[in-house]
Amino acid sequence: MNKKQKKMLARILVAAALMIGFSFLPFTGYVRFICYLVPYLIIGYDILIKAFKGIRNRQPFDESLLMAVATIGAIAIALTGDGDYTEAIAVMLFYQIGEWFQSYAVGKSRRNISELMDIRPDYANIETYGKLEQVDPDEVEIGSVIVVQPGEKVPIDGIVVEGSSTLNTSALTGESLPRDAEEGDEIISGCINMTGVLKIKTTKEFGESTVSKILDLVENASSRKSRSEEFITKFARIYTPAVVYSAIALAILPPLVRMLALGLPADWGTWIYRALTFLVISCPCALVISIPLSFFAGIGGASNAGVLVKGSNYLETLSKTKYVVFDKTGTLTQGVFEVNEVHHNQMDREQLLEYAALAESASSHPISRSLQRAYGKEIDRSRVTDIREISGNGVTAKVDGIEVAAGNSKLMDKLGVRWIDCHQAGTIIHMAVDGKYAGHIVISDIEKPHAREAIRALRTAGVERTVMLTGDSQKVAEHVAADLGIDEVHAELLPGDKVDKVEELLARKPEKGKLAFVGDGINDAPVLSRADIGIAMGAMGSDAAIEAADIVLMDDDPLKIAKAIRISRKCLRIVYENIWFAIGVKLICLALGAVGIANMWLAIFADVGVMIIAVLNAIRALFVKRL
Repeated sequence: MNKKQKKMLARILVAAALMIGFSFLPFTGYVRFICYLVPYLIIGYDILIKAFKGIRNRQPFDESLLMAVATIGAIAIALTGDGDYTEAIAVMLFYQIGEWFQSYAVGKSRRNISELMDIRPDYANIETYGKLEQVDPDEVEIGSVIVVQPGEKVPIDGIVVEGSSTLNTSALTGESLPRDAEEGDEIISGCINMTGVLKIKTTKEFGESTVSKILDLVENASSRKSRSEEFITKFARIYTPAVVYSAIALAILPPLVRMLALGLPADWGTWIYRALTFLVISCPCALVISIPLSFFAGIGGASNAGVLVKGSNYLETLSKTKYVVFDKTGTLTQGVFEVNEVHHNQMDREQLLEYAALAESASSHPISRSLQRAYGKEIDRSRVTDIREISGNGVTAKVDGIEVAAGNSKLMDKLGVRWIDCHQAGTIIHMAVDGKYAGHIVISDIEKPHAREAIRALRTAGVERTVMLTGDSQKVAEHVAADLGIDEVHAELLPGDKVDKVEELLARKPEKGKLAFVGDGINDAPVLSRADIGIAMGAMGSDAAIEAADIVLMDDDPLKIAKAIRISRKCLRIVYENIWFAIGVKLICLALGAVGIANMWLAIFADVGVMIIAVLNAIRALFVKRL
């Protein structure tokens, strides 16, 4: 508990003790009134001040005014001898107990999120004259080399230039499994270095690094309200004055009718008591507090699972998702190309890979890198001359003085070399050595470990259709889609074509269903913005994609999409439970209060009891089962 919560708890205990103690004393009249006024002011002075400020600011209609009017009225009735002071104190006491529960619940949600997001680094280590100097991360420029020792947080995104270690990424991804990092690996801020010393060359400024963007997303998430929250806000603006005027009518009209029309005693005390009971019952705090808290807890639960939701409106939209559209490379596949096969080779496999790697040695393209990895030896550039890259076709070069060509079928046609087609899906690198066909190399992107399971999980979560959009070849796209179990595939698309396809899918989807697009690259940003809900890969995804998305998966695992949908649906289910429960109980109690069956004690339950139950129910959204 924080200091404010401890102070409130002390006020509650003192006021309760005084109220119970005074009930045993034989005081009467004004002495009894003054005695009971002490616990009333101890527990309710802040509510009275809020009500006064609301009237002064011409915004009187809130729960503070309802509590103030109801309790002051109950005290006035008790002064006449028709009521009991303990009712007024109990109303204020139980209201403050409800507020304390709400404060504790919000604090718990915030602590969960702040513990999860306790990734903001306090400093970065710069090596100066053989000694480590701690500097503010904001002061570190791009290209600087920082040192991260065991137990320290990685302060800024970068590339490991020296050392190897194991990283704890649970604060970012929600996964407890450590990850290995070694020289040449990209590393994102927010991870905790567990074992070895790492030297990292920074690739971003601190303000643009992953840790800063995550913190910004979480801090601003509550500013984007869902339709349910907006409905409750509008509802309270209309509902509160309506019940105030209804209570006034209940206090005045029946006595006047009894007196003027029926000739009976007005019985003002009874009807004013009923009106005050009506006011206490009508307080909308259960709705006003529990609905935003439910979404806040849902966002916290999602963050704890490695899914960052930028606002409660996106959580609500995600719960209605019926179509999920995927980019391929980097989303369903790792974006890491590997040599799978060598076919029709006219020489040893190793020698063909050596020629291919040396010919492609001047290129930084992922295909070229995969050939160099498959070769597995250090490239001796002195063996390679006359390198010529033919755009969209491949490369030609001399390796040890021998003419080597590596590329697609168009390059072979251009060189007049008869090539053999490959029926396996993937990128095909045809090789010609000394003017003769030497075979072809099959290079394929690797599917993510959980990609197939992710598609199955989406079906279980109620997604009606999965679609894949890619710029890759039709053959490769169809192979991946068939292997993963995706319903529909569109290949060889430019970024603009992806937007057009999403427009078509938006027109086809169910009217109340929503379409989510999942991507990771710069070229996915327009589609992420156009979809009903955009989901970006956060670990290796581009800044543009993360910026355009509404939801970010921190560990790039597509299996988290189904989990995010389940979290959103659980959160919305809790929201609707609270709405129907709070409104249902209040309507019943309002009717009972109006006809005199419900007294002030039932009013206390209808107000504070409902609020406490709704708040405790809302907290359930914070807890998420791990897959």
